[in-house]
Amino acid sequence: MAVFSLSDFADHEQVVFCSDDKSGLKAIIAVHNSNLGPALGGCRMWPYANEEEAVRDVLRLSRGMTYKSAMANLKLGGGKSVIIGNPRTQKTPELLAAFARALENLNGRYIAAEDSGTSVADMKYMTQFTQHVAGIHDKPTEDGTRSGDPSPATAFGTFIGIKAAVREKLGRDSLEGLKIAVQGVGNVGFDLAQQLHAAGAKLWVTDIHKESLARAEVELGATVVAPEEIFGLDVDVFAPCALGAVLNDQTIPQLKARIVAGASNNQLAEPRHGVELMKRGILYAPDYVINAGGIIDVYHERIGFERAALIAHVEGIYDNLLEIFERARKEERPTGEVADAIAEERFGR
Repeated sequence: MAVFSLSDFADHEQVVFCSDDKSGLKAIIAVHNSNLGPALGGCRMWPYANEEEAVRDVLRLSRGMTYKSAMANLKLGGGKSVIIGNPRTQKTPELLAAFARALENLNGRYIAAEDSGTSVADMKYMTQFTQHVAGIHDKPTEDGTRSGDPSPATAFGTFIGIKAAVREKLGRDSLEGLKIAVQGVGNVGFDLAQQLHAAGAKLWVTDIHKESLARAEVELGATVVAPEEIFGLDVDVFAPCALGAVLNDQTIPQLKARIVAGASNNQLAEPRHGVELMKRGILYAPDYVINAGGIIDVYHERIGFERAALIAHVEGIYDNLLEIFERARKEERPTGEVADAIAEERFGR
């Protein structure tokens, strides 16, 4: 497999392949851009079908982190890492230790945080072997404290972003009575669904884990649908909160929603799919803008956590999106293209 010629390589500064026979570690660390600061991004563990799939995922995610941090006005670069394997059956202390040692060898060029398949507990364990992890400190909330897990901030920012998209497309501030389809009800997706439910929205949900669906059905009154049905529902908002590339040649023609706004990364399979959404009159909230709450949370942990400052920063996602929507409308350009242009201005590509 030729890495440099991949379209997803996108001028990455560094891509590191890590392996350890004893623990079975096979991992990839990608640093896309460090103009604004050290690269920071989650460590994902996933049972990829093959190595090429893992490489493409880490490159796309890493690039997205550069743009995400720039749009959120953070002094951070973009990076990401993936560990190839099933987190439910293959994650061991030995494997995490081996990954942490590989991380330490980069001397702070990349800082890892929890992501799909890893946890705050995993990051805390790795501090025995490296200092280059983040999102590990407990934080104050209205109800006491919570862990370093940044997913609540991601969910809150996505909720704020959906409100901005609804304001732009539907001309209303209330979510009362709106029909919203949530694809994926893991940590972020379920938290988001709770906030949408509290705001009066009607929910349709899908997930590969039955226990998550049962919880959403009981606690939120959500209607459970099969994974392949989620795209074609007659709803106002489609909120992708699972893995990426879900907006593609097969799924976009099925969409009846007027808004796509969700927490997952790399929702567009290719940039041209953003053009296709615009042609169909569907408002797309660029993923790395709407889901920036998590990286904002981790950033505030690094600079000295103040809850009020964090909340204000995450709420800024609303204005960021309105700026993108307005500029896209005036220039008749896809929202993702406009967001890229603004981000590139900020990180000085």
